[in-house]
Amino acid sequence: MATIKDIAERLGVAVSTVSKGLNGASDISDEMRQLVLDTAVEMGYTSKKMRSQEQKKVCIFVENMDYENIDQFGYDIITGFKKAAARKRWDVSVIPANLTLQTEENFDTYMLKHGYSGAFLIGFALHEDWLKQLTKTSFPTVLLDNYISNHAHTGYVGTDSFEGIQSAVCHLASLGHTRIAFLNGSKNSMVSNQRYQAFVQSMSACGLEPQNELIEYGYYVPDCAKHYVPTFLEHGATAIMCASDLIATGVINELNRRGLHVPEDVSVVGFDDLPIASQLNPSLSTIRQDRTDLGKSAVFLLDGLLNNVAISKILLRAKFIERNSTGPVRKK
Repeated sequence: MATIKDIAERLGVAVSTVSKGLNGASDISDEMRQLVLDTAVEMGYTSKKMRSQEQKKVCIFVENMDYENIDQFGYDIITGFKKAAARKRWDVSVIPANLTLQTEENFDTYMLKHGYSGAFLIGFALHEDWLKQLTKTSFPTVLLDNYISNHAHTGYVGTDSFEGIQSAVCHLASLGHTRIAFLNGSKNSMVSNQRYQAFVQSMSACGLEPQNELIEYGYYVPDCAKHYVPTFLEHGATAIMCASDLIATGVINELNRRGLHVPEDVSVVGFDDLPIASQLNPSLSTIRQDRTDLGKSAVFLLDGLLNNVAISKILLRAKFIERNSTGPVRKK
């Protein structure tokens, strides 16, 4: 493992200069500080404090996800992480990770500069800069609904989309639905790809044939429903499965706007079981993923990575929750 002396020899500067660069001292130039940090990352340097088993400093990077209040998807995930981290006496920071941050700062350099021992990334899309950099990171990192293959320093925590979606599809099939539409999230998302595959396989497992004209990628927001619901109805959909509860709220609103009733005319199923799901009228049948347990599982996985246990994946079980937004196919 590289030392401060090794870095100083590589750069041809004094050990004191490297120490100042690593510790954020103000009496060296910004250029030299950045050079020290970049070289330290390149050489695999970590400080004694970061290697210590006590008072670990870790961070949660959040992108493309709301988390400020209990009704938002990320709230319970972060709460679960913080609760589990508190038992280990970890110091947890929550950091919005926008594209500007990712463009301006290398992931490993940011981690070293701020003294973080490990990280949990939530809400990131497959194409983003930091996800690409994670294929070579030396910092233990857990990703929600994203996976870096063949890399011992990263792990994936998520919910079993296949099990949950199959339960929902078979529930709809038992009610006589054969023309089931699926409104997915965005294409540049691993979890969207998983849910697409889960839907197609679940239709076949339940004795139904998936129809291409009844499957669309949208976005994880309610407003996307207005662009796809009309096409689903034109092609005879009697039920619409959604990749999130937020999408489902938009689907119900669009159906109501068109004078249709849920579930008498069209059944609707969500995914997540956000607090809003039980408050809708009608209440939303949905696939529950325990977001608090996702956060706790991320701590368990990150703790393993910090202790050189190369855990690849933790996958939680989903549960179908039947409420009032699903019903039998209306007889013609």
